[in-house]
Amino acid sequence: MGLRAVSHLLNRAFAKIITTMLNTVPVVFIHGFIGTLDVPSYDSEHAAPDLLGYGEHRSAPPDSISLPGQVEHLRTFIDARFGRRPVDVVGHSVGGAIAMLLAHRYPDYVRRIVNVEGNFTLDDAFWSASVGRMSPEQADAMLAAFRADPLAWISGSVTAPTPPLKEVASRWLSHQSASTLRAMGQSVVATTGNERYLAAVEQVFDRHPVYLLSGEHSRKGWNLPDWALKKCAGDHALANCGHLMTLDDEGAFSAAIKRFLTQ
Repeated sequence: MGLRAVSHLLNRAFAKIITTMLNTVPVVFIHGFIGTLDVPSYDSEHAAPDLLGYGEHRSAPPDSISLPGQVEHLRTFIDARFGRRPVDVVGHSVGGAIAMLLAHRYPDYVRRIVNVEGNFTLDDAFWSASVGRMSPEQADAMLAAFRADPLAWISGSVTAPTPPLKEVASRWLSHQSASTLRAMGQSVVATTGNERYLAAVEQVFDRHPVYLLSGEHSRKGWNLPDWALKKCAGDHALANCGHLMTLDDEGAFSAAIKRFLTQ
């Protein structure tokens, strides 16, 4: 092989490396109503921050906890962690609604969105809405009952509730207080029940690639508007998975995210 040919190959290889570096966008995983969104098998740059009222931000006062408040919290996190670099966002359940609101409020912060059974209508908020209507005493009693039998609690949202999930369920149930759940439930209803919410979400679909990810067994309960299916950049249901698909098959979940975001 001549020097010119070798030089050409090297230039192509260098250009490919530079293109890959420029196209590398960090991913922000946004957890849902309860627990976390840990995806240890996702091997590209990513972060899974706790929302206000959860984990390291558990002490946030209830009156600061709302979906719009979580958007501002995430914007501050992205500024501090990634220096205003655009990010891809993956939002699960209520986190899917927050992801859409983030992209609507700060479109330059977001490149692509993976909406994982995120809230579109109040029909997607049956549990969070019921918690929002509880008194503080009722919410405390509910969470205490779940914590007394964590495997029973999580059995309703996974395909195969195995004993190892008991530890995960216990950790998730300890990740936030009942007052946080009440505040989030009330904000989910106030925000997604507003007639302007779906219009804002549709604007996000028009400006950003939005991918839809669901579990095979929970897909029928996801209230997707027809326009979302028509406008989405991709749609996939994970086989043998329910709403908590990271617990049913984390590897398949991670691989689906990677396929969407590297298209």
